[in-house]
Amino acid sequence: MSEVHRPDAPASGSPPSHLAFDTVDTQPEERIQRSLFGEILDWMLVPLLLLWPMSIAITYLVAKSIANHPFDRALDDKVTVLAQQVREVNGKVVAQTSGAARDILRADDVDNVYFQVLGARGEFVDGDRDLPPPAEEDKQPTSAVQFHNETIHGNDVRIAYIYVDLRPYRRGKEVLREPYLALVQVGETLDKRAHLANEIIKGVILPQFIILPIALALVWFALSRGLSPLAELQHRIRTRRPDDLSPIESGQVPEEISPLVRSFNDMLERLAQTIQMQKRFIADAAHQMKTPLAGMRMQSELALRETNQDEIHRSLEQLSKSSESATRLVNQLLALARAENQTPEAKPFVPLELTELARNVVQDWVQASFTHRIDFGFEQPGHPIMVIGNPLMLRELLSNLIDNALRYTPEGGSVTVRVRADAVTGKAILEVEDTGPGIPPSERPHVFERFYRILGSNAEGSGLGLSIVREIAQQHNAEIDILNNPNCHDPKLPGCIFRVSLRMEHRPEFIEDIG
Repeated sequence: MSEVHRPDAPASGSPPSHLAFDTVDTQPEERIQRSLFGEILDWMLVPLLLLWPMSIAITYLVAKSIANHPFDRALDDKVTVLAQQVREVNGKVVAQTSGAARDILRADDVDNVYFQVLGARGEFVDGDRDLPPPAEEDKQPTSAVQFHNETIHGNDVRIAYIYVDLRPYRRGKEVLREPYLALVQVGETLDKRAHLANEIIKGVILPQFIILPIALALVWFALSRGLSPLAELQHRIRTRRPDDLSPIESGQVPEEISPLVRSFNDMLERLAQTIQMQKRFIADAAHQMKTPLAGMRMQSELALRETNQDEIHRSLEQLSKSSESATRLVNQLLALARAENQTPEAKPFVPLELTELARNVVQDWVQASFTHRIDFGFEQPGHPIMVIGNPLMLRELLSNLIDNALRYTPEGGSVTVRVRADAVTGKAILEVEDTGPGIPPSERPHVFERFYRILGSNAEGSGLGLSIVREIAQQHNAEIDILNNPNCHDPKLPGCIFRVSLRMEHRPEFIEDIG
């Protein structure tokens, strides 16, 4: 440990409090407000309106499939009956269809019906020549009726076809191993099918035109009804008195917005505490300012009435002391207000070397120690101690601890500022040790309260210094302990140690040890 007493560097008295006001652009950006009602309505109606055309298309495909089934069965029956009339007579394929059967086959008031019979070699036997045969990949020798779609004279035609095996009719001739097939086809246009599909579509779509507006109206009503608690909550908040900071009853709001109401109640509680603290602060400050101002007024009136120069001089001295006391009180009030409203966002914490900061503060108070005739010392370790904090606030903290120690330490006593590192806890320790009357254990929890002063203490002060220390320490997550001075042996002057414990940071490599 290196100890330095009464540094020769010139220093001024008690450092004044400096307030820094940052110019912040509080002009909010203009943003387009989004309606919760419109947002929900969009997310409900847009998918519904997109799905509606898709449902129409799917319904149309299903309707076509439904319409095809009965007409395909009718074509199946026709081509089966016609296939039963195909024979091979004297080596020639013939269709034994009478004129009446042909008329029945073609009897249709809506569609055009076509039929065709082709021999095993592809020769035309009977029917319509314009009916196209199946594609090569569809020519499968099976007894089942098959279907394919073609176009005749610009009209779509549905064709049913079947292959007829003619081998059983080859009597007395060579028996063929390969299939000997004749092709029978019956086709019809699609007018009846389209008409049935359209009827199905109309039966499905027309009710939707009635249901859809009703559904929209119900959605609108449901959203309005569901969001009505928000309107009621808004009305309850708007009709409140300006001074009513009581919490909102969360039992009267829906479960979904209960977290929002609870957060708002927490904010109201913090706001109420802040306003209460400000009211108490203003009341205490007004009360404390009365004494020095009343003293200044009284001394000035006495000086005006006096004709004796010695009495006038004495009144002016008292007036100077009262003004000095009022100035100090105002400075401390401003410092306390600044400390209470200090946030890391307003003044961000930075890495700093605690020993250097403490040394600079000690130098500022050397002249004051000479005035009080007190041995003022500073002890530092042989290596830097890094902490994270606000330099201005930490200087204010140490200045108030030194000022408190100098005021309560009698002449001839000593005050020592000490910086060290606690290897066990990993904390940076800042201590101010004095040889004054000390603080009884019962009074220690109260000395940090505003305007609190121990009864019987004759030192001048406003009782705000330690309140400022506590506020700054809380913002730095620091711990404050008040201990007896083990180096004092006088029961009347047990001394006192104010110990502030800060979290110590890793020391950068470029910072060298102190020589």
